[in-house]
Amino acid sequence: MKLLALETANEQCSVAITDDTNLVFNTVNHQAKMQTQTLLPMIEQGLQQCEIQSNQINVIAFSRGPGSFSGVRINAAVAQALAWANDLPVVPVSTLQALAQAAYRLHGLTEVTTVLDAKMKEVYLAHFVLDENKVMQAVGEEQLLNYLDAQAQIKFTLVGSGAALLKPLATFGGIVATAEDVAYLGQYYAAKKAWVSAEYALPVYLRDNAWKKIADQGKA
Repeated sequence: MKLLALETANEQCSVAITDDTNLVFNTVNHQAKMQTQTLLPMIEQGLQQCEIQSNQINVIAFSRGPGSFSGVRINAAVAQALAWANDLPVVPVSTLQALAQAAYRLHGLTEVTTVLDAKMKEVYLAHFVLDENKVMQAVGEEQLLNYLDAQAQIKFTLVGSGAALLKPLATFGGIVATAEDVAYLGQYYAAKKAWVSAEYALPVYLRDNAWKKIADQGKA
């Protein structure tokens, strides 16, 4: 099964291609907020390097959020467009789960509380524990919390961009999920056929009024 994975829900942009369990292409562009300019060329680069056409991909996985509003929106839009054009199923992957998977891949952490900076003195938070398939599985729901409430919710080792906001000396605040982690989870869910059609490949923001300008949210 050939899977194309996209990750733009954070500041950077990354693309990966896997063939069953083999990672055959993986690239990351660390330029902040350049997803609209870099994502499509990176996808094309991956297809060319792997010597395949887009219609030879079997499934698309993308980080569906929560995360950067514009990044999540771009990721979902590109995943939908490719899926519609090639009649492909889509696996929406939680950005927080991908972050937890990165913590296991990079540092062998098996119990984590993932925290992403949501701006406006809030964080996205969730808890994950490694299962027998080496997949970080959610324990409870993903939440959008203010700093004080989030500090009360900490269960495991803090990882992610919001870690230092809750615990200034957090060790693993620099961990960032990439398309490699999205691909790993995408292959796991695709094997179970836990996918959706293009029209249901929707972003998850957690903040109901994410589309509004900050001033309109009464947060300015």
